[in-house]
Amino acid sequence: MPTYTYTAVSKQGEYLTGEEVASDERELAQSLRKKGYILTESMVQGKKKTSPLSLDVFSRLFGVSLTEKLMFMRNLKVMISAGIALPKTLLVLSSQAKSAKFKSALVEMRKKVLEGQQLSEGMMAYPAIFPDIFINMIKTGEESGTLENVLTQLTLQLEREHELRSNIQGALIYPAVIVVAMLGIGTLMLVTVVPNLADTFKELEVPLPATTRAIISFADFLIHYWYVALLLLVGGIIGFLQALRTKVGKSVMDTVMLRAPIIGPIVKKMNTALFARSMSSLIGAGIPMVQALEVTATVLGNSHFREVLRKGAQEMRKGIKLSEILSQYTNLYPIVVVQMVEVGEETGQTSELLAKLAEFFEEEVSHISKNLASVIEPVLMLIIGAIVGFFAVSMIQPMYSILGSF
Repeated sequence: MPTYTYTAVSKQGEYLTGEEVASDERELAQSLRKKGYILTESMVQGKKKTSPLSLDVFSRLFGVSLTEKLMFMRNLKVMISAGIALPKTLLVLSSQAKSAKFKSALVEMRKKVLEGQQLSEGMMAYPAIFPDIFINMIKTGEESGTLENVLTQLTLQLEREHELRSNIQGALIYPAVIVVAMLGIGTLMLVTVVPNLADTFKELEVPLPATTRAIISFADFLIHYWYVALLLLVGGIIGFLQALRTKVGKSVMDTVMLRAPIIGPIVKKMNTALFARSMSSLIGAGIPMVQALEVTATVLGNSHFREVLRKGAQEMRKGIKLSEILSQYTNLYPIVVVQMVEVGEETGQTSELLAKLAEFFEEEVSHISKNLASVIEPVLMLIIGAIVGFFAVSMIQPMYSILGSF
C-alpha cells in the first residue's frame, strides 16, 4: 500500500502533518477522522502532487507581479488582524494566488509554518518573490509582537510603490503606441512603396543620391533577407537585456537614465521617494539604522543610489551620521533630504520625517507623470517629422531630377 504525506486539521483549529500507510485517500481520511482530525491535503510519496495547487511547467518562467504582492499583503494583514491562524491564512491565500509560482511558494511556506518555522523564515527561501525589506520587517514584527503594525506599514509601502509605477506606465503608453505605429508604417513603406520607386528610377536611369541608395538597399535587405533582419532584431534585444544584467551594463544604463533630460528628474525623485519610504518603514519597525540602510540598498532600482547606501552603511559603523553621508551626494539626494534627516537625527523622529519626505516626493513623481505625455508628445513629433522628412526628401529628390531632364 502507498504511503501518504498528509495535512489535517482538528475541530479546535490545530494542524497536524505526518505520514501514514493507507490503501487510498478515503481510508486515510477515515483513519484521521477517528483521531479527531479532518484531512485537508495529501500526496503519495514519490509521486508528483496533482492538486489544484500544482505548478504548470511554463508558469515557472514568469515572476510575481507587484499587484499580486500587494493583494497578498493586504489580505494577510486583514486575516492576521482577524485572529485567523497563520497556516489557515496561507492556505486561503495560496488558493487565491493567480501566479502558479507564487501559489507554490505559499504552499511550501505553509508547510514550514506547520513544522514550527516563522513566516519570515519561510520567506527567506523565495528571495525572488519576497525582498529583504519584507523579510527583515516581518521578522522584527514577529520578535516584537507587532506583526500587525508591520504588515500595515508594508501594505502602505507597496500601495505607494504600485501607485508610482502605475502612473509612470500609464504616461508611457501613448509614446509607446506612437513608436510602434511609426515602426510598423515605416516597415510597410520600405517593403511596398520603395521597391516600386526603385524600379522606376532604374528604368529611367536616374542618378540617385547617397541617401536614396541607402534607403533602397535597406528595403532590398528587408525583402530578401527578412529572416536575417528578424534574427538581428531578436539577438540585439537579447544582447541588450543580457548586458543590463552585468554590473558594467547596469551602471552605464543607470548613468544614461540619470542624465536623460526628461527621464533623469523622474528617476531621481522615484529613487529618493523609495529610499525615504523604505527607511521610514524599517526604522519604524525597530530595525537598526545600519541594517536599514543595507536593506534599503537592495530595494532601490538605480545602482548609483544603491552604492551610496552601501558605502553609507560602512561609514555609519564608524560613527558617521546619515545626514553627513548623504551631504556628500547632493547630486543624487536633494539637499532637502539631507536637512530633514539631520533634523530627524537631532529630534529622534527620523522615521516620521522620512515618511513625510516620501509623501512629498511621491506626490512630485505623480504630478510629473501626469504631465509626462504632454512633454514627450512634442519631442516625438519632432523625431517623427525628421524621419518622415528624411525619407520624403530622399525619395522625392530623384523625381525632381526626372522632371528637370524634360
